[in-house]
Amino acid sequence: MLCQNCGKNEANTHIKQIINGDTAESHLCSECANHLGYSDMFSGFDFSLSDFFGGFLSDVMPGHMLGDVKRCEKCGASFNDIVREGRVGCANCYKTFYDRLRPSLQRIHGKARHSGKISRSAGEAQKAENDIKEKIDTLQAAMDDAVSKQNFEEAAKLRDEIKALKGENSNE
Repeated sequence: MLCQNCGKNEANTHIKQIINGDTAESHLCSECANHLGYSDMFSGFDFSLSDFFGGFLSDVMPGHMLGDVKRCEKCGASFNDIVREGRVGCANCYKTFYDRLRPSLQRIHGKARHSGKISRSAGEAQKAENDIKEKIDTLQAAMDDAVSKQNFEEAAKLRDEIKALKGENSNE
């Protein structure tokens, strides 16, 4: 959509004004928005979102952790980087720094467990993981039953199947 003011540039600013119940909307380019006085509402406050979110994390980081060099294996971010920048480097950072991030996430969101929508691919992966856990639980119950009936050969087969599902080497 082109800017409604100049008609030349692509509109990237949406202005919605409600005055006495009447709504007026404008789509402007950055230049026209600045020219008409619609600049960044946080300018002049020396405010950045990274400072804001970093503030939530900074009290989680005691002084003895400042020298910590544990890094995320995917993106290379350290917990100190996350605190300084106020944002997590990648999805794997949540797993790597879970113990340190959890208190802040719980304070910010009121809970640390996701309860909203998830992508289809993530949902399918979660379903597959749940199916494997359910199968392991079923096999574990069958193995316990086989042991109680002293059918140790069947119990050993079930144990090996459980190990295979868990990704463990059955020769251990």
